[in-house]
Amino acid sequence: MTYETLKIDQTGEVLTVTLNRPEALNSMNGQMIDELTNFFTDLHNDTTSKVVVLKGEGRAFSAGGDIKAMLANDGSFDIGDIMSKLEKLALAYYTLPKLTIAAVHGAAAGLGFSLVLASDFILAEKSAKLAMNFIGIALVPDGGGHFFLKERVGVPKAKQIIWEGKMMTGQQAHEATLVDQVVEDGHLQATLDHFTKQLTASPVQAMLESKKILHGTKTKELQQVLAGEAAAQTAMRSAADHLEGIDAFVNKRKPQFNQ
Repeated sequence: MTYETLKIDQTGEVLTVTLNRPEALNSMNGQMIDELTNFFTDLHNDTTSKVVVLKGEGRAFSAGGDIKAMLANDGSFDIGDIMSKLEKLALAYYTLPKLTIAAVHGAAAGLGFSLVLASDFILAEKSAKLAMNFIGIALVPDGGGHFFLKERVGVPKAKQIIWEGKMMTGQQAHEATLVDQVVEDGHLQATLDHFTKQLTASPVQAMLESKKILHGTKTKELQQVLAGEAAAQTAMRSAADHLEGIDAFVNKRKPQFNQ
């Protein structure tokens, strides 16, 4: 299958998925979400790969959801439809019978950060910029962000990170246990190559059985979180604070929230 927003490459048992909208810092529009969902769903039946690497083309991993699409007045952005798509994407990726690695350089923000956190392993350059920054436009994390963040750091810390919405460097994210391995700038690919070589030489099937057991106990919870995110995001989209947050973002000013 041909994809417009993804690049797919496979070397041996390592399959690399590259988010490919570099002109938009790989922000995730409806088409990219659809293509990722379809690809990961089909990948459940693949027997040629053991490891899946997720990375971004150009200057960033992903700047998050496509703000321009959200601002469109042509009726192309339907929040209910988008949330339904994100539910399918998160579940397809979380239940993928492969070892998944997010390789982060540049920005991984919002929805992009949710996808990173859904991965089994996270590698990031020291200067990478990671942020669960939905709060800046008065929204809640989506794409399973609440669930994946909580799995990494626990509920109290997850709340703090969501509510602060601050940007962290790769080094800071590593210190907060959000990133498994921090890499010197410019050495991400070399480190990734070494890491994937180690993984493919490991007893991968045994590792995947453990993943299946552990994730199997959590899938229903993830579904509940995704349903909660969909309801909350739909409500927040029409709230005055969100409209103020978007206007402030577009006009590069500090928002004045009132709710």
